[in-house]
Amino acid sequence: MAARPHELLRLLTRAERLSVRRVQSVLDEFDCSIEAWRVLDLLSDGRGHNMSAIADGVFLPMSSLTKIVDQLVDQNLVYRRIDPADRRRVLAQLTPRGLQRRQQMNRQICAVLVDLGHLLTQDGGEQLHTLLARLADALDDPDAAVTTGRTERTVGQER
Repeated sequence: MAARPHELLRLLTRAERLSVRRVQSVLDEFDCSIEAWRVLDLLSDGRGHNMSAIADGVFLPMSSLTKIVDQLVDQNLVYRRIDPADRRRVLAQLTPRGLQRRQQMNRQICAVLVDLGHLLTQDGGEQLHTLLARLADALDDPDAAVTTGRTERTVGQER
C-alpha cells in the first residue's frame, strides 16, 4: 500500500484518468464516449441485460444510462427486447452491427494499450487485477466498518 492512504487514492485516480484518456483517443475515431463503450463492452457477452444491471455494471445513474442506450439504439448498435423470463422487464442487447463495432474498437484499444504490456505481464496483470478487485470489494462491502479516524467521546469527557 502507498505510504499514505490519500496517496493511494491519488495514484488510483491518476491511473484511471490517464487510461481513460488513452482509450478515449481511440473512441473519438468512432464518435463514441467512454460511457457508451462501457455499455457496449458489458453487452458484448450476448446475454442481454436489464437497465438496472447495466447501470450497476457501468457505474452510471439510470437517467444518464437511458440517454446513452437511446443513442445506441438510434445508431443501430443496441436493441431492446422483452425479457422472456419477466415480461415486465426490457433487456438490451447488441445488434450484429454493435458487436462488430465493439470488436473494432476493442482491437484498436488493445493496440493503444500494448505499450503497457511490460507492466502488465501475465503474473503482474493477474496480481493487479486481484488486488484491485479485493480493494473494490472491500470498499463496496456495506458491513465494512467506516471510521473517521476520530475516537468517540462521551459528553463532558476531556481531550
